Amino acid sequence: MSPTSAPPSQRPDPTGATSARPTYAASVAELASRQKSAKGAPAYSRYVNRPLGRRLAALAHVAGRTPNQVTAASGVCTGLGILTLAVAPVQWWTGLLAAALLVLGYALDAADGQLARLRGGGSKSGEWLDHVVDAAKTPSLHLAVAVGLYRQLDSAASPGAWFLLVPLGFAVVASTWFFTIILNDHLRRLAGTRDGQAVVAAGEARQHSRLRSVASMPVDYGVLCVVVALWGWSEGFPWVYGLLFAGNALVSAASMVKWYRDAAALDAPA
Repeated sequence: MSPTSAPPSQRPDPTGATSARPTYAASVAELASRQKSAKGAPAYSRYVNRPLGRRLAALAHVAGRTPNQVTAASGVCTGLGILTLAVAPVQWWTGLLAAALLVLGYALDAADGQLARLRGGGSKSGEWLDHVVDAAKTPSLHLAVAVGLYRQLDSAASPGAWFLLVPLGFAVVASTWFFTIILNDHLRRLAGTRDGQAVVAAGEARQHSRLRSVASMPVDYGVLCVVVALWGWSEGFPWVYGLLFAGNALVSAASMVKWYRDAAALDAPA
Protein backbone atom coordinates (compact mmCIF):
# COMPACT_ATOMS: atom_id res chain seq x y z
CA MET A 1 0.00 0.00 0.00
CA SER A 2 1.40 3.41 -0.94
CA PRO A 3 1.43 6.28 1.62
CA THR A 4 -1.17 8.19 -0.41
CA SER A 5 -3.54 5.22 -0.54
CA ALA A 6 -3.36 4.56 3.19
CA PRO A 7 -6.16 5.73 5.51
CA PRO A 8 -5.65 9.30 6.79
CA SER A 9 -4.95 8.01 10.29
CA GLN A 10 -2.01 5.96 8.97
CA ARG A 11 -0.42 8.38 6.50
CA PRO A 12 3.05 9.65 7.39
CA ASP A 13 3.68 13.30 8.04
CA PRO A 14 4.78 15.08 4.80
CA THR A 15 7.85 16.38 6.65
CA GLY A 16 8.98 12.84 7.37
CA ALA A 17 8.06 12.88 11.04
CA THR A 18 6.25 9.91 12.51
CA SER A 19 2.49 10.47 12.58
CA ALA A 20 0.86 10.85 15.97
CA ARG A 21 -1.21 8.10 17.53
CA PRO A 22 -4.74 8.24 16.07
CA THR A 23 -7.37 9.86 18.24
CA TYR A 24 -10.72 8.34 19.11
CA ALA A 25 -12.71 11.19 17.53
CA ALA A 26 -10.72 11.06 14.30
CA SER A 27 -11.11 7.29 14.09
CA VAL A 28 -14.89 7.48 14.56
CA ALA A 29 -15.15 10.22 11.94
CA GLU A 30 -13.06 8.24 9.45
CA LEU A 31 -15.16 5.12 9.98
CA ALA A 32 -18.34 7.08 9.23
CA SER A 33 -17.20 7.24 5.60
CA ARG A 34 -16.03 3.62 5.50
CA GLN A 35 -19.22 1.73 6.30
CA LYS A 36 -20.48 -1.37 4.52
CA SER A 37 -23.66 -1.14 2.53
CA ALA A 38 -26.84 -1.31 4.63
CA LYS A 39 -28.56 -3.29 1.88
CA GLY A 40 -30.38 -6.20 3.49
CA ALA A 41 -29.03 -5.51 6.99
CA PRO A 42 -31.57 -6.28 9.76
CA ALA A 43 -32.62 -3.44 12.05
CA TYR A 44 -30.60 -4.27 15.18
CA SER A 45 -27.42 -4.88 13.22
CA ARG A 46 -27.96 -1.73 11.17
CA TYR A 47 -29.03 0.77 13.84
CA VAL A 48 -27.45 -0.60 17.02
CA ASN A 49 -24.64 -3.07 16.40
CA ARG A 50 -22.75 -1.30 13.64
CA PRO A 51 -22.66 2.08 15.43
CA LEU A 52 -21.58 0.33 18.65
CA GLY A 53 -18.97 -1.66 16.74
CA ARG A 54 -17.71 1.57 15.16
CA ARG A 55 -16.95 3.02 18.59
CA LEU A 56 -15.28 -0.17 19.78
CA ALA A 57 -13.21 -0.23 16.59
CA ALA A 58 -12.11 3.34 17.23
CA LEU A 59 -11.08 2.43 20.80
CA ALA A 60 -9.15 -0.59 19.52
CA HIS A 61 -7.47 1.60 16.89
CA VAL A 62 -6.32 4.08 19.52
CA ALA A 63 -5.06 1.22 21.69
CA GLY A 64 -3.10 -0.27 18.79
CA ARG A 65 -5.04 -3.56 18.72
CA THR A 66 -5.30 -5.75 15.61
CA PRO A 67 -8.52 -7.00 13.97
CA ASN A 68 -7.66 -10.60 14.91
CA GLN A 69 -7.30 -9.58 18.56
CA VAL A 70 -10.74 -7.97 18.41
CA THR A 71 -12.16 -11.14 16.81
CA ALA A 72 -10.63 -13.20 19.62
CA ALA A 73 -12.16 -10.87 22.23
CA SER A 74 -15.52 -11.27 20.48
CA GLY A 75 -15.20 -15.05 20.68
CA VAL A 76 -14.30 -14.95 24.39
CA CYS A 77 -17.25 -12.69 25.30
CA THR A 78 -19.68 -14.76 23.25
CA GLY A 79 -18.33 -18.01 24.67
CA LEU A 80 -18.74 -16.77 28.23
CA GLY A 81 -22.31 -15.72 27.49
CA ILE A 82 -23.11 -19.14 26.02
CA LEU A 83 -21.45 -20.90 28.95
CA THR A 84 -23.54 -18.82 31.37
CA LEU A 85 -26.76 -20.12 29.79
CA ALA A 86 -25.56 -23.70 29.90
CA VAL A 87 -24.21 -23.98 33.45
CA ALA A 88 -25.20 -20.98 35.59
CA PRO A 89 -28.31 -20.99 37.82
CA VAL A 90 -31.41 -19.80 36.00
CA GLN A 91 -31.94 -16.42 37.65
CA TRP A 92 -32.91 -12.97 36.41
CA TRP A 93 -29.33 -11.77 36.75
CA THR A 94 -27.84 -14.67 34.79
CA GLY A 95 -30.06 -13.77 31.84
CA LEU A 96 -28.91 -10.15 31.99
CA LEU A 97 -25.27 -11.23 32.33
CA ALA A 98 -25.48 -13.64 29.40
CA ALA A 99 -27.25 -11.04 27.25
CA ALA A 100 -24.66 -8.38 28.09
CA LEU A 101 -21.81 -10.73 27.14
CA LEU A 102 -23.51 -11.73 23.89
CA VAL A 103 -24.30 -8.12 22.96
CA LEU A 104 -20.69 -7.13 23.62
CA GLY A 105 -19.41 -10.12 21.65
CA TYR A 106 -21.62 -9.20 18.70
CA ALA A 107 -20.50 -5.57 18.81
CA LEU A 108 -16.87 -6.69 18.79
CA ASP A 109 -17.73 -8.91 15.82
CA ALA A 110 -18.77 -5.75 13.98
CA ALA A 111 -15.70 -3.89 15.23
CA ASP A 112 -13.05 -6.25 13.80
CA GLY A 113 -14.00 -5.56 10.19
CA GLN A 114 -14.28 -1.82 10.80
CA LEU A 115 -10.88 -1.82 12.47
CA ALA A 116 -9.46 -3.64 9.46
CA ARG A 117 -10.77 -0.88 7.19
CA LEU A 118 -9.19 1.76 9.44
CA ARG A 119 -5.86 -0.04 9.15
CA GLY A 120 -6.06 -0.15 5.37
CA GLY A 121 -7.80 -3.45 4.68
CA GLY A 122 -8.37 -6.93 6.05
CA SER A 123 -6.59 -10.23 5.46
CA LYS A 124 -7.65 -13.67 4.30
CA SER A 125 -6.62 -15.17 7.64
CA GLY A 126 -8.67 -12.53 9.46
CA GLU A 127 -11.72 -13.27 7.34
CA TRP A 128 -11.21 -16.99 8.01
CA LEU A 129 -10.98 -16.45 11.76
CA ASP A 130 -14.05 -14.22 11.79
CA HIS A 131 -16.16 -16.78 9.92
CA VAL A 132 -14.98 -19.67 12.08
CA VAL A 133 -15.99 -17.82 15.27
CA ASP A 134 -19.37 -16.98 13.72
CA ALA A 135 -19.91 -20.57 12.59
CA ALA A 136 -19.17 -21.85 16.10
CA LYS A 137 -21.36 -19.40 17.98
CA THR A 138 -24.39 -19.82 15.70
CA PRO A 139 -25.39 -23.35 16.80
CA SER A 140 -23.66 -23.23 20.20
CA LEU A 141 -25.99 -20.57 21.56
CA HIS A 142 -29.09 -22.61 20.78
CA LEU A 143 -27.52 -25.80 22.11
CA ALA A 144 -26.76 -23.92 25.35
CA VAL A 145 -30.43 -22.90 25.53
CA ALA A 146 -31.38 -26.58 25.11
CA VAL A 147 -29.01 -27.58 27.93
CA GLY A 148 -30.33 -24.83 30.19
CA LEU A 149 -33.94 -25.80 29.52
CA TYR A 150 -33.14 -29.47 30.14
CA ARG A 151 -31.80 -28.53 33.56
CA GLN A 152 -35.18 -26.90 34.30
CA LEU A 153 -37.36 -29.89 33.40
CA ASP A 154 -38.25 -30.53 37.05
CA SER A 155 -39.45 -26.95 37.46
CA ALA A 156 -43.18 -26.28 37.51
CA ALA A 157 -42.61 -23.47 34.99
CA SER A 158 -40.86 -25.76 32.48
CA PRO A 159 -42.63 -26.00 29.11
CA GLY A 160 -41.84 -29.73 29.00
CA ALA A 161 -39.33 -32.00 27.34
CA TRP A 162 -40.98 -31.54 23.93
CA PHE A 163 -39.88 -27.89 23.88
CA LEU A 164 -36.24 -29.00 23.66
CA LEU A 165 -36.95 -29.61 19.98
CA VAL A 166 -37.26 -25.83 19.51
CA PRO A 167 -33.64 -24.86 20.29
CA LEU A 168 -32.44 -27.93 18.40
CA GLY A 169 -34.48 -26.88 15.37
CA PHE A 170 -33.32 -23.28 15.83
CA ALA A 171 -29.69 -24.46 15.73
CA VAL A 172 -30.31 -26.23 12.41
CA VAL A 173 -32.13 -23.28 10.81
CA ALA A 174 -29.64 -20.67 12.06
CA SER A 175 -26.62 -22.71 10.94
CA THR A 176 -28.15 -23.26 7.50
CA TRP A 177 -28.92 -19.54 7.23
CA PHE A 178 -25.35 -18.58 8.09
CA PHE A 179 -23.84 -21.11 5.70
CA THR A 180 -26.12 -19.97 2.88
CA ILE A 181 -25.13 -16.32 3.35
CA ILE A 182 -21.46 -17.27 3.09
CA LEU A 183 -22.20 -19.48 0.07
CA ASN A 184 -24.14 -16.68 -1.65
CA ASP A 185 -21.21 -14.34 -1.20
CA HIS A 186 -18.78 -16.95 -2.54
CA LEU A 187 -20.90 -17.60 -5.64
CA ARG A 188 -21.20 -13.87 -6.33
CA ARG A 189 -17.45 -13.50 -6.05
CA LEU A 190 -16.95 -16.30 -8.56
CA ALA A 191 -19.47 -14.68 -10.90
CA GLY A 192 -17.92 -11.23 -10.44
CA THR A 193 -21.16 -9.70 -9.17
CA ARG A 194 -20.37 -9.37 -5.47
CA ASP A 195 -21.69 -6.05 -4.16
CA GLY A 196 -23.28 -6.71 -0.79
CA GLN A 197 -20.14 -5.91 1.23
CA ALA A 198 -19.10 -2.77 -0.62
CA VAL A 199 -17.84 0.12 1.44
CA VAL A 200 -20.10 3.10 0.91
CA ALA A 201 -20.13 6.78 1.62
CA ALA A 202 -21.76 8.12 4.78
CA GLY A 203 -25.50 8.50 4.38
CA GLU A 204 -25.86 5.88 1.62
CA ALA A 205 -27.57 3.54 4.08
CA ARG A 206 -30.64 5.79 4.08
CA GLN A 207 -31.28 4.87 0.45
CA HIS A 208 -32.27 1.34 1.46
CA SER A 209 -35.61 0.29 2.86
CA ARG A 210 -36.03 0.61 6.59
CA LEU A 211 -39.10 -1.58 6.33
CA ARG A 212 -36.95 -4.40 4.97
CA SER A 213 -34.58 -3.98 7.92
CA VAL A 214 -37.44 -4.32 10.37
CA ALA A 215 -38.91 -7.31 8.50
CA SER A 216 -35.53 -9.07 8.78
CA MET A 217 -35.40 -8.78 12.56
CA PRO A 218 -36.35 -12.46 13.23
CA VAL A 219 -33.06 -13.53 11.60
CA ASP A 220 -31.05 -10.82 13.34
CA TYR A 221 -28.54 -12.39 15.73
CA GLY A 222 -28.59 -9.20 17.79
CA VAL A 223 -32.29 -9.63 18.53
CA LEU A 224 -31.56 -13.12 19.84
CA CYS A 225 -28.86 -11.68 22.12
CA VAL A 226 -31.39 -9.23 23.58
CA VAL A 227 -34.06 -11.93 24.02
CA VAL A 228 -31.59 -13.88 26.19
CA ALA A 229 -32.09 -11.15 28.81
CA LEU A 230 -35.47 -12.84 29.52
CA TRP A 231 -33.74 -16.11 30.43
CA GLY A 232 -34.68 -15.84 34.11
CA TRP A 233 -38.38 -15.42 33.24
CA SER A 234 -39.18 -19.14 33.13
CA GLU A 235 -42.81 -18.65 32.06
CA GLY A 236 -42.17 -16.03 29.38
CA PHE A 237 -38.82 -16.87 27.82
CA PRO A 238 -40.00 -20.07 26.02
CA TRP A 239 -42.84 -18.14 24.39
CA VAL A 240 -40.65 -15.28 23.17
CA TYR A 241 -37.89 -17.65 22.06
CA GLY A 242 -40.41 -19.92 20.31
CA LEU A 243 -41.98 -16.99 18.44
CA LEU A 244 -38.52 -15.82 17.39
CA PHE A 245 -37.78 -19.30 16.06
CA ALA A 246 -41.03 -19.32 14.08
CA GLY A 247 -40.24 -15.93 12.56
CA ASN A 248 -36.68 -17.02 11.83
CA ALA A 249 -37.86 -20.15 10.05
CA LEU A 250 -40.39 -18.23 7.94
CA VAL A 251 -37.94 -15.51 6.87
CA SER A 252 -35.27 -18.15 6.19
CA ALA A 253 -37.62 -20.21 4.02
CA ALA A 254 -38.66 -17.17 1.98
CA SER A 255 -35.04 -16.10 1.60
CA MET A 256 -33.95 -19.55 0.45
CA VAL A 257 -36.46 -19.40 -2.42
CA LYS A 258 -35.14 -16.01 -3.53
CA TRP A 259 -31.48 -17.00 -3.12
CA TYR A 260 -31.99 -20.17 -5.17
CA ARG A 261 -33.45 -18.06 -7.97
CA ASP A 262 -30.50 -15.66 -7.69
CA ALA A 263 -28.08 -18.60 -7.93
CA ALA A 264 -29.96 -19.93 -10.95
CA ALA A 265 -29.67 -16.50 -12.59
CA LEU A 266 -25.88 -16.72 -12.24
CA ASP A 267 -26.01 -19.82 -14.44
CA ALA A 268 -27.75 -17.92 -17.23
CA PRO A 269 -25.51 -17.01 -20.19
CA ALA A 270 -24.42 -13.38 -20.25
